Amino acid sequence: MRLRPYGYLLRSSPLGNVCWRCSHQLSYANLIFTRAIAHATPIAPKQQSRLRAGYFLSNKILRHYDGSNPQSFTASTTSDEAGKTAATNQANHHLPHRRRQAAKRHAANAQDIPTPPTDAEAPLPQDASSALTTASTKHPANSFRRQLSLLLSLSKPRLTVLVVLTAMTPYALYPVPAFLSPSIGLDTPSLSPLTLTFLTTGTALCSASANALNMLYESAWDAKMTRTRNRPLARGLLSERRALVFAVIAAVAGVGSLYFGVNPTVAFLGAANIALYAGVYTPMKRVSWLNTWVGAVVGGIPPLMGWAAAAGESATGDGSFRELLFTTDAIGGWLFAALLFAWQFPHFMALSWPIREEYKATGYKMLCWINPARNGRVALRYSLVFIPLSVGLCAVGVTEWSFAVTSLPVNLWLAREALRFWKDEGFKGSARGLFWASVWHLPAIMVLALAQKKGMWGRVWRSIVGEPDLEDEEDEDWIVDHISQVDEVADGKAQKVTPPIGSK
Repeated sequence: MRLRPYGYLLRSSPLGNVCWRCSHQLSYANLIFTRAIAHATPIAPKQQSRLRAGYFLSNKILRHYDGSNPQSFTASTTSDEAGKTAATNQANHHLPHRRRQAAKRHAANAQDIPTPPTDAEAPLPQDASSALTTASTKHPANSFRRQLSLLLSLSKPRLTVLVVLTAMTPYALYPVPAFLSPSIGLDTPSLSPLTLTFLTTGTALCSASANALNMLYESAWDAKMTRTRNRPLARGLLSERRALVFAVIAAVAGVGSLYFGVNPTVAFLGAANIALYAGVYTPMKRVSWLNTWVGAVVGGIPPLMGWAAAAGESATGDGSFRELLFTTDAIGGWLFAALLFAWQFPHFMALSWPIREEYKATGYKMLCWINPARNGRVALRYSLVFIPLSVGLCAVGVTEWSFAVTSLPVNLWLAREALRFWKDEGFKGSARGLFWASVWHLPAIMVLALAQKKGMWGRVWRSIVGEPDLEDEEDEDWIVDHISQVDEVADGKAQKVTPPIGSK
């Protein structure tokens, strides 16, 4: 077979038009020719690729590599900070249009945000109020959906939902007889759904009122912090007059629902929570770092409200404040209040640490910047309290003893994160770890307590197999004895009042 000219050998062989033996000889000839001219003819420079490296910014190697300069990769690995900045700017220049615009917006927003220390963590995501405010701007100014979103954002929805849950859990865990069946001799359940409805509604309205008053007082300072500057009053999307009207209406409706639908004791606690949060805690944030302890007291009141609501349904006396909250039966409610009081510290100490410089610049007296070492110690100290509190709930008969075992891993997890937060002083991701541990810790404890209420699964088992419930029989005997005693006392009083027949 005769070889073609050298120019033909440089082109790809049309293997589809020749046999296998010829193509093999052509390949061998190409290899010999390439080796022969490698030392004689210089290789032509490679044509620059049409693809730019900026389109592959997700690849760290391509980010600093230029196809037209083979030495660019080596130079980029040894360049200083100025070279890296120039490379980044050049890469941003080659970005697609949308990514270029996003980079410009990010740079513009960064000019208004206070620069955090180089060792600080990124702030936590914005709260639900800021998210609702952003969503409201997508609707017309005077539309109902926009106004509703703005009013809901005044209530701090996530915080309000948490407050309602902390009131509902003690209500459901109150040790009343016949939890899963109607009460003996009565037509209504021992825990009334109607009472629970009034309790949740009134508690949510009281929380919404307190949060709205808090935003009214702090609107000027909220505008200076990255986490709160998107709230409706800080952005001027809602007038202060309308916010004040909303707060007053919510307070009146909430306290009224608790008074007429639950009992006066719970209504008093709801009103006290509004006054304590809006009238003491909020202004105290600019006076003393002890404001965190006042806020913890505010967080401990809703569990007492739920406990007093359940206690009022089974009260045998006048249902006074003393009977519902200051008897031996009320120990479980105070343990729940102590649990929520202690939970505030690891949660807030971790939440405030990433934005401590903003708290300082705004004038809020927070322990995270006044005394960072003590900030970590306080979080660790109160995270250890949950273990004895969980045992206490078992000891007073609110939950089964299995709750002390099942809650131990959750409590140890929170304590471990608090220990890291204290040792690392908030750095190395310890603040974020403690924050998320506290967020998941509270609902986990509540669910475990509800699942292991004292005597609940025994009643379920007896109802399934049809065995008699001894506890119900004891409750029935107690009710019969109590009714007979009341009748005897009433008959004695009637005999004293009614004169004998024939007397003058």
